[in-house]
Amino acid sequence: MIGGFIIGGAGQGSAGVVVRAIGPSLAGAGIANPLANPLLEIHDGNGVLATFNDDWKDCQAAEIQATSLQPSDDNESAVVATLRPGNYTAIIRGKNNSTGIGLMEVYNIQ
Repeated sequence: MIGGFIIGGAGQGSAGVVVRAIGPSLAGAGIANPLANPLLEIHDGNGVLATFNDDWKDCQAAEIQATSLQPSDDNESAVVATLRPGNYTAIIRGKNNSTGIGLMEVYNIQ
């Protein structure tokens, strides 16, 4: 899955965001074939990898929990980042090239 988002505009500063890649917890909402272990990549407008996450508790767990936006399944991915104004692309794929249904969420945090 590929999704895009834009931070700010001309003359605006950086913004804090939480980006999540949800998969396994979708089964609880009746979704058949959820993505078992989503990987999350965030790329800037030039295609440069800005940040990456596999399992959300492996990196930034305290920061993610402080936002109250932590995923409900340990295999799901999330990042907290402060991003400069610009265009960004989030890429979600399955670990080991697995497939399934996933959900990308982007939150602006203050």
